[in-house]
Amino acid sequence: MDIETRAEQPYAAVRGTVTAETSGKIADRFPEVMQWLADRELPATGAPFLRYLRVTAEEFEVEAGIPTVAEVPGEGEVFTATLPAGQYLVALHEGGPDGLAAVTDQLLAHAVRFDRDGDTWGARLETYFTDPAVEPDPSRWTTEVAIRLAG
Repeated sequence: MDIETRAEQPYAAVRGTVTAETSGKIADRFPEVMQWLADRELPATGAPFLRYLRVTAEEFEVEAGIPTVAEVPGEGEVFTATLPAGQYLVALHEGGPDGLAAVTDQLLAHAVRFDRDGDTWGARLETYFTDPAVEPDPSRWTTEVAIRLAG
């Protein structure tokens, strides 16, 4: 686990509210965001991510986002926004998504102040560096969990 200083990052995304059982439904929307970017000739500048905006025991309000070069006006369900600059506590996870909760719990156990207000998070991210269409073996997937620290 490391602390990284990150610059602002524009992105395009869709938003949804899911449960632990339905969380795949928001990740399934990455192609929709990629197509939206392609239609506007906006290049993706990084790997797709989920941004957890609100986390409760019952549900998650999540954005499925893709970094891009600039914020432009959104259209339909796709919008653009910017991830905030700042310091992030970061850990890499090698393996399938079933191990991500444990990695997140390890980060949250650190004695640092996170950018959060109750159930609402400033920037709590899972970035997916492996495309399951290219690497179907989940044990070989790499995911980064990053949570912004309070400023």
